[in-house]
Amino acid sequence: MIFFPAIDICEGSCVRLEKGDFNKKTIFNESPLDQAKLFQDLGCDWLHVVDLDGAREGESSNNVFIEEIASKTKLKIQFGGGVRSFEKIRRLTECGVERVVLGTKALNNIDFLEEASDLFNGRIAVGIDARKGMVSIEGWTKNSDIRADEFALLAASKGACAIIFTDIDKDGIMSGPNVLSTKEIAETVSIPVIASGGVSTIDDVIEIKKYEKYGISGMICGRAIYDKKIDLVEALKIVRA
Repeated sequence: MIFFPAIDICEGSCVRLEKGDFNKKTIFNESPLDQAKLFQDLGCDWLHVVDLDGAREGESSNNVFIEEIASKTKLKIQFGGGVRSFEKIRRLTECGVERVVLGTKALNNIDFLEEASDLFNGRIAVGIDARKGMVSIEGWTKNSDIRADEFALLAASKGACAIIFTDIDKDGIMSGPNVLSTKEIAETVSIPVIASGGVSTIDDVIEIKKYEKYGISGMICGRAIYDKKIDLVEALKIVRA
């Protein structure tokens, strides 16, 4: 199992949102690179990076920070946020991003997901962000009419290498993860599922680890690390056991 510390970039800073609300933003570090180096120094192998501006607007000026992290650390990067073209995927993979996460684009154009999965074999994941079981899109600003489990199955059938499942109502509020919903997604598909949203204590890390046998292969954690609610070194030991 992999523990992914999260860096969400908004206007060049490392931030966290509450329930995906851009008006409820907390800045934790003005340098995404410095934050990434800190995670690396603590023993992390992977990093989950989200370009919040890209997710909301489709375009952003945060690419420079992604390239900087990729070139100046040894971390494997899982990146999402505003990835809506083959050219952007190519640019990200060429600069060192290990795994690219598609969200809105995959839902709106399933053929794009299938072709991207063929072109970039094993490097295209799908992020499923859900409110009350329904997929949310465009940086969590709009709700769709497709169920999260249905979309997970479709994404897997089109070549996605992994699913990153986020319960938006749990994200950034330190209330614990929605483990059962994540387990349901994991049991629906045959590809790895990564839990995201609400991981707030070491007990949450221990609990998610129990579900590794059901297909949950990792977890993403943000705010709890920044607020020092979770000791990152201890969390890494648990997931690697």
